[in-house]
Amino acid sequence: MTMKKLSLHEPKFAGNEWAYVKECLDTGWVSSAGKFVDRFEAELARRSGTKHAVAVVNGTAALDLALKLLGVKAGDEVICPSLTFIATVNAVAYQGATPLFLDVEETTYGLDPDALEAFLAAETEMRDGACVRKASGRRIAACVPMHALGHPVRLEPLLAACAARGIPVIEDAAESLGSSWRGRPLGSFGRIGTLSFNGNKVLTTGGGGALVTDDDGLARRAKHLSTQAKSDTEAFWHDAVGYNYRLPNINAAIGCAQLEQLDGFVARKREIAALYRRHFESSALRLVWEPEGARSNFWLNTVIAPDAAAQARVLKALNAKGFGSRPLWAPAHRQPMFAGCPRGDLAVTDRLWRTSVNLPSSASLADDEVAAVAAAAREAAA
Repeated sequence: MTMKKLSLHEPKFAGNEWAYVKECLDTGWVSSAGKFVDRFEAELARRSGTKHAVAVVNGTAALDLALKLLGVKAGDEVICPSLTFIATVNAVAYQGATPLFLDVEETTYGLDPDALEAFLAAETEMRDGACVRKASGRRIAACVPMHALGHPVRLEPLLAACAARGIPVIEDAAESLGSSWRGRPLGSFGRIGTLSFNGNKVLTTGGGGALVTDDDGLARRAKHLSTQAKSDTEAFWHDAVGYNYRLPNINAAIGCAQLEQLDGFVARKREIAALYRRHFESSALRLVWEPEGARSNFWLNTVIAPDAAAQARVLKALNAKGFGSRPLWAPAHRQPMFAGCPRGDLAVTDRLWRTSVNLPSSASLADDEVAAVAAAAREAAA
């Protein structure tokens, strides 16, 4: 059988997308005002288990606003994983702040709470109510854990370590809509959660993102700043430096249709993950699985190869067959603009980068396609 080419993760449009977009075109409500934006935000807040959602143009804009809302300023330091998509770290740089890189856990690919607690206990102190890194004298203004691949960070100890020192937590849940920890949606644990709806996410609006929060004041401020901080819409008065970050109504229309299908998307992706898991039993490759207590959306199914050479063989074999696969993001501490940033030991980060392979994971994958990808990967790794 000749297998078609498979993308790493492609969108699936099987609901009301055409009808809702047509309504926007027919009525002329295509820009940053319209009923679909309000509807999308209300449904997104419900799905996220928060009081508020503020829709913006992409996940990077959501991170940028979240850091601003929590008062991160030039000269501050912000704790981040190095093993993340570069947007997490770029948003810190936008504030003039410095990323502080700590290691991740192999079980979750997320920020290691034990490494965080050990670093904070040894390397920081409280000064005038702020947590300060002793070596630099700089305030640690926030912590931004990223829920990688749809799997949750081990949240309780991470939140406790930050709360004990007054460090606000922003959850980068860009990849994790539909995932939960102990029954609670990801993005709802920190002061603010941020989401992405890029074309390769579980749910897409084409391009888009959102902030979710229970804080009334933060939500109001986020909406205000994202619409150019207009204090008088008729006289064009503005009371702060604002941003053109509001999500257009036509994108929100797609998002509303996608939200109607989200449960089905996640259910199918979980079936695909279970199939991969069965196919990789007793192989040289280990499939990354959801932690106990989690319900993951399995955004990108990922295997860990025995070593870097096996990773290279698997990537070459899969892509030669047209099975879109990739390594993890190159760690931020290895990027030239962030190479000099402060860091803890990043041994797990580097090991996972050199051994992990992301596999085709679209909700539209058929069972035989999953089997073909797994067979090719197993053969290459052996």
